[in-house]
Amino acid sequence: MDKIINQFLEYLEVEKGLSTNTTDNYKFYLRRFADFAKQAGVASPAKISKELVHRYRLWLNRLKKGGEGLKKNTQNYHLIALRGFLKYLVKTDVKSLEPEKVELAKQTPRQVDFLEGVDLERILEAPLKIDLPDIIRRRDKAILELFFSTGLRVSELCKLKIENINLKKDEFTVRGKGAKLRVVFLSETARRWLGDYLKVRPDLNPYLFVSHDKAASGRDEQIGLSPRSVQRLVEKYAKVAGITKEVTPHTLRHSYATDLLMNGADIRSVQAMLGHSSITTTQVYTHITDQQLRDVHKAFHGRRRK
Repeated sequence: MDKIINQFLEYLEVEKGLSTNTTDNYKFYLRRFADFAKQAGVASPAKISKELVHRYRLWLNRLKKGGEGLKKNTQNYHLIALRGFLKYLVKTDVKSLEPEKVELAKQTPRQVDFLEGVDLERILEAPLKIDLPDIIRRRDKAILELFFSTGLRVSELCKLKIENINLKKDEFTVRGKGAKLRVVFLSETARRWLGDYLKVRPDLNPYLFVSHDKAASGRDEQIGLSPRSVQRLVEKYAKVAGITKEVTPHTLRHSYATDLLMNGADIRSVQAMLGHSSITTTQVYTHITDQQLRDVHKAFHGRRRK
């Protein structure tokens, strides 16, 4: 079992091009399953049965971490990893349980946090409202506008280099999850603030967004802002904007998708622009358009009643 799991992880890394973080997650989930299987006396893939998977699901459901059970979506991550492993066994002609027999746990629809209206405008303007060096204000304004214009993941934004952006065009290509390429689009506002920021950059660092504090200027390494730094930056401007709920870079990605859908974009187009491999992932946003349903109800329901 361990040997074939290692082969599967190498397949994910080399053939599928998954990130180190994603591969590490698969490794964690599959090691947990392998340990459970061994304790049940199952040491080879051929012995994986529907009954074993049922007992594994029961064990996951009863597992306690810090006094709390695993959330349904966390349980599903374990099962998705197992199903991926079983699909690999089919691909490599190793006899085992059919992947389709591993069903995911039902879970309540995920609540998507997003910003709109006044809150969105306030956070986008927040970098201009506080006393910071001009270059940092321009950088942070460009970051927030770029998030809302493109729906980039924070990891994608942090990997961007200046050479990736052509300010004469309103689009550029980004490499997302699984090394997949997709085109994202710049709004006029985002393009203008990126240009304003790059005009005052005094360094030769190839990354699009870099630190401008004194400690960073004394180092030779050419690195960009880290995802954690950008997350703290977004949290700071949410507070400046007077937004009380938690706001993360992913909140801005949700806001981007919400804005598209509420203005009439179709779900397939939004899927492509977000870089989702499955439409199921994008469908988490469909309940956001309930406002449109409300408008239809008000416009057409009960019109004949006096």
